[in-house]
Amino acid sequence: MNQHYPFVNPPLPYAYDALEPYIDTKTMQLHHDRHLQTYVNNLNGTLKDHPELQGWSLEELIYNTDQLPEGVRQPIRNNAGGVYNHIFYFNGMSNSPTRAQTGMLYSAIVKDFGSAQKFYDDFKSKALSVFGSGYAWLVVDRNGKLQIITSANQDNPIAQNLCPIAGIDVWEHAYYLKHYNERVAYIDDWFQVVDWERADRIYQRCIANLQA
Repeated sequence: MNQHYPFVNPPLPYAYDALEPYIDTKTMQLHHDRHLQTYVNNLNGTLKDHPELQGWSLEELIYNTDQLPEGVRQPIRNNAGGVYNHIFYFNGMSNSPTRAQTGMLYSAIVKDFGSAQKFYDDFKSKALSVFGSGYAWLVVDRNGKLQIITSANQDNPIAQNLCPIAGIDVWEHAYYLKHYNERVAYIDDWFQVVDWERADRIYQRCIANLQA
C-alpha cells in the first residue's frame, strides 16, 4: 500500500474464497472491502486538512501519536491502527502449501514457550481473554524474546516498541457470519490458515533489526 497519504486498501494476497472452509468467503469480502476500507477512508479524511502529517508513514503515525495535534490524535490512532492491524491480519493468512514451514521461528517458540503445543494453548487462552474488540499477537520484545500480548480496539504492538510476528483479529465481525459467537472455533480455524512461513521471515527481520 502507499507508504503515506493518501493511503489505499491493498487487495487481498489471495482470492476471497481461498481460506475456505476455515474463513468463509462472505466474511472476507465484508471484512476487507468494508471494514478495512472504512478505516482507510477515515484516516485519509482526517489527514486531508493536515498537510504537515501527509508525509508520515503508517508506522510513524502509530509510533508517534504523542506528537500529533491533540484534535486529531485519537482519530489517527484509531484509524491508522485499524489500517495497519487489518492489513497485517489479512497478509498473515494463506492457503499456500508451504505456509506451515516455520524455520527459525519454530525453534524460538519451543525455546520461549516450552513446546509448540504450549504456545498454541497460551495463544488461544490470550485470544479468548480479549474482552470485546481487540487482537492477540505474537511479538518479539526488545530483548529478542517471543511474547504473546493482547491489545484493545485498534491499538498496536509497534506503539509499545514490540515487533509483531502474527496476529488474530478477535472482533466479532471477523468471524460472526460463520462461527456466530463461537470464538473458540474461529481461533482453531485461524490456526489452520496462519502463514507461518511469512511469520518466520518477519521474525528473522525483527531479530536482525535488534542486532543492527
